[in-house]
Amino acid sequence: MASSSSKLTLVLLLSSLFLHATLAEIVCEELPKDLCAFSIASSGKRCSLETYANQSGGVEYQCRTSEVIVERMGGYIETDECVRACGVDRDAVGISSDALLEPQFTAKLCSPACYRRCPNIIDLYYNLAAGEGVFLPDLCEVQQTNPHRAMMALMSSGAAASPAGSESSDITAVAPAMSPM
Repeated sequence: MASSSSKLTLVLLLSSLFLHATLAEIVCEELPKDLCAFSIASSGKRCSLETYANQSGGVEYQCRTSEVIVERMGGYIETDECVRACGVDRDAVGISSDALLEPQFTAKLCSPACYRRCPNIIDLYYNLAAGEGVFLPDLCEVQQTNPHRAMMALMSSGAAASPAGSESSDITAVAPAMSPM
């Protein structure tokens, strides 16, 4: 009888742990560095990896809540599979539209493995591209047929015309509407 009582206690304990984990909120400031970028807090705001100087003069990383709200995706941590498929870097401090100027990055972002299966990353870059006056679905369509033309179209939009050293769009900028995913 003690055996079945112990099993019941174990089942109840595990059930309560799973329930707690299910109800747990994602708070950016509580995420480790390696899960911060491309995560969305339960509040619906994007998480952003930032740096700060520690007391010894070194650089530390901290996950912060940005002001960018993602509709319909609160409480989400991006999968490693999507990070690889889309060619993004979890160690990136801030997210910039400058990556869209790199043909290898755009090719990965527009690949079916990313574009069709990773709506969080696509939404982020959709909004960054829109901030530069570029419609990501059109860019990806051109990328599939003529990658050089895609880069020329992006550069002619003014995305590459900003002076060196100026601030580029990042995830703390006000994002346009949700992508059509």
